[in-house]
Amino acid sequence: MSVALLDAAQTAARLPYPALARAIAAMLAELRAGTAMAPPRIALPVGDPAGGEGTLLVMPARNRELVMTKNITVHPGNPQRGLPNILGEVVVADAHTGRRLALLDGPTVTGRRTAAVSLLAAQSFAPDPAGELLIIGAGVQALTHLEAFAAGLSPRRVWLHSRTAAKAEALAAHARTLGVEAQSVDDVRTVLPRVSMVVTVTSSLVPVLPDLDSGLWRDDHFIAAVGAFRPEMCELPPALCQAASAHGRLLADTLFGIEEEAGDLLQAGIAWSTVQPFERAILAEDALRARGGSPLVFKSVGYALWDLAACVLASAGTA
Repeated sequence: MSVALLDAAQTAARLPYPALARAIAAMLAELRAGTAMAPPRIALPVGDPAGGEGTLLVMPARNRELVMTKNITVHPGNPQRGLPNILGEVVVADAHTGRRLALLDGPTVTGRRTAAVSLLAAQSFAPDPAGELLIIGAGVQALTHLEAFAAGLSPRRVWLHSRTAAKAEALAAHARTLGVEAQSVDDVRTVLPRVSMVVTVTSSLVPVLPDLDSGLWRDDHFIAAVGAFRPEMCELPPALCQAASAHGRLLADTLFGIEEEAGDLLQAGIAWSTVQPFERAILAEDALRARGGSPLVFKSVGYALWDLAACVLASAGTA
């Protein structure tokens, strides 16, 4: 039997966001049952530092039926070379025989599964998941999160903010083609009191949201912090993370790699014992949604099992 070779468009077509969120929820159950596992990812510096050093990321995972490996290279200088920042592929094989089943587009899997994780978290923990949404950032992850939340939650309105106003307006225009009322905004403070959900998808080194004492935050705010993936990066003000930690409202998609990658939490001095992993938190979603004391913060650092969930869904159409 031939291997299914799926390009970016074909990979995306196999991974509709609502179905992918459900596949990730099923993978959480497998993680709890011990039938799926993934080791910490391997990060290997590559290339010439003088020319803009890159990173090779290797992420394997398996469950009872499938084994997969995602290989991604990240080269920040690629846009200046006319190349994508992220390149890679996902190899999917039968866990019993090793027979290759499919080759998926790596950046597409990464973008869609990351947004689907945030979607599942919002569905599970946001007190008003059909309320208004603020997205901070205007890159690939801003686009995928916009599309995921539009498909899975149908928010009443989406607000887009970016340091480059034209990019935020372009995303707002795209949102309107999806049937979502959307508008770009120059100052997040003007809309924060009215939204119920916030998604941050930037590579900022300083907080992109107001501090906890600004008077703009409510206990029923849901925040998905996605962008900061290095210790020096920080999208959230430390006091916001500390309050969520103190009130049992600080969650993470996984605890693997969090001590090396979650810059928001590292800079806030968070005790890792106070961070609740997704696979346990989702079992207490009603209590977490109702609990007050601070906004609920969901920190996403990425995990190979989410890629495996995408492989399970995508492979369902390869038979």
